[in-house]
Amino acid sequence: MTKPGLLMVGYFLSGKGGVRSVSEELALRLAKRGYPILTTSDQPNRYLRLPFMLRDVICHRHEYQVATVEVYYGWAFLWAEIVCWSLRLLKKPYVLTLHGGCLLDFARRWPYRVRRLLLSAQAVTTPSTLFQTTFSPWRSDIVYLPNAIEIAHYPFYHRVSPRVNLIWLRAFEKLYNPLLALRAFLLVLDEFPHARLTMIGPDKGDGTRQEVESQSSRLGLDSHIRILGAIPKVDVPYHLAQADIFLNTTRYESFGVAVMEAAALGLCIVSTRVGELPRLWEADAEALLVASDNAVEMAYAIRRILTDKHLSSKLSLNARHKAEQFDWSIILPQWEVILDSL
Repeated sequence: MTKPGLLMVGYFLSGKGGVRSVSEELALRLAKRGYPILTTSDQPNRYLRLPFMLRDVICHRHEYQVATVEVYYGWAFLWAEIVCWSLRLLKKPYVLTLHGGCLLDFARRWPYRVRRLLLSAQAVTTPSTLFQTTFSPWRSDIVYLPNAIEIAHYPFYHRVSPRVNLIWLRAFEKLYNPLLALRAFLLVLDEFPHARLTMIGPDKGDGTRQEVESQSSRLGLDSHIRILGAIPKVDVPYHLAQADIFLNTTRYESFGVAVMEAAALGLCIVSTRVGELPRLWEADAEALLVASDNAVEMAYAIRRILTDKHLSSKLSLNARHKAEQFDWSIILPQWEVILDSL
């Protein structure tokens, strides 16, 4: 069977210093399965990204039969609207994929726009069951397609007696609230003076990383905390494996690939109870879930892991078992069914 040519519209910025996204992983794997793939955009300038997307949609219209379009919130939603309008003019079928925890708030503010876009597509997918349920009155056939990882790249180590070695890996941005990790770590340090925290992620330029560094210095934590920038995707398993406890501090979440990567390695997960996370992770069995922006509760959860071997062992093993359900070998064939049907 001849595979349709695909135009994948989203963020493909790893070659320009950005983080390698799930969409990039999907594009590479679909290409290996025989799909002719075009991607857009790799333009790091947010103001130039839309013109580049439109250029590729129009100029390469004879090279693809189906498009996939990532849908986020804010300005990115406007880009998706304009791109999809162009695709309709060209009579190209397209699949929407709904991302970003803040999309729910955006939909409450702009319900007509979101409903109109959802109804315009031939198919809609999302890695969030919360999105699937919330948007079902507007579109009842939204397909739950979770993000995937290559489980073989994440060797499991059973954390029975975890060290006081914590790690945080997201973008330095207010949305992900890295200061919560700092505040919780400070409380843990009172009881565990040899504790260490590694923080990894790209600087999104909203002043959050500078605030983290300033607070770390002011609180005298510089000797206990290592702050790194963005790292290549291929290096993520190595860095995560150096720690035993993973902190996820985000205020919104539609899936959380970094959490799944940490789980695959067997780290004990402490995460805020927001968005998709309480639907995805069973509390006290696969992860410890705490209230958003509550440093005391997060510090208490960390202490539970460090002082209860039965709990840490259970969390580590169950987290790995959960992550195995999200391997690309399971998720990719589901994508092929949708794309081939169009």
